[in-house]
Formats: sequence, C-alpha cells, structure tokens
Amino acid sequence: QVQLVESGGGLVQPGGSLKLSCVASGFDFGSHGMSWVRQPPGRDLEWVALINSDGRNTDYSMSVKGRFTVSRDNAKNTLYLHMNNVKSDDSAVYYCAKGSQRGQGTQVTVSS
Repeated sequence: QVQLVESGGGLVQPGGSLKLSCVASGFDFGSHGMSWVRQPPGRDLEWVALINSDGRNTDYSMSVKGRFTVSRDNAKNTLYLHMNNVKSDDSAVYYCAKGSQRGQGTQVTVSS
C-alpha cells in the first residue's frame, strides 16, 4: 500500500525559505519518478515540480522555476522540496505525488 507522508510546512515570511519532506513507503521508491503538486486556497490542484527516479532530471512550473529545488534521497525513501524566496502566491497545501496518488499534504502559508 502506497503511503506518502509530507511534513515541513508552516508560516513563512515573504522572501523566506522552507524545506518540505515526503517519506514514502509501500513501493520501490527508487524506481519511480515523483512530483510535488499544490492546491492554493479556493483554486485547483497545480503541478509544481518533478524529479526522475535517480534524481538526475528535474522540471519545474514557470511559477517556481529558479526559486524551488526538488531533490530526493533514495536511501531514505524521501523526497524534498526546497523553497526559496517564497511569495504570497506560494501559499497552498503541498502534496508529494506518485502518479495520481498523493499524501495528506502539508500547509504552507506565506505572510508577513
């Protein structure tokens, strides 16, 4: 059974940084590409970033490119999202995803 558990969210000031983590279990983590998606309040789910199985290839949405970095540690079955220079528009519930499967999410609120 696939389990994805996100953590690391919280309140952060504009221009600040935050690191999200996602611990995966129930499948061969190192064999699968993974994604981060987010859902801002009152809006649809939107894709943020993806990383391939060995971590060598990544891609980002235009809204976060240059500010966010996705990485993974396959030995720890953990996916990360490093968020830098955050903006109010980054406020959302963030989910890690394996295909269409997501965890419970972690709330990120950007506010002064």
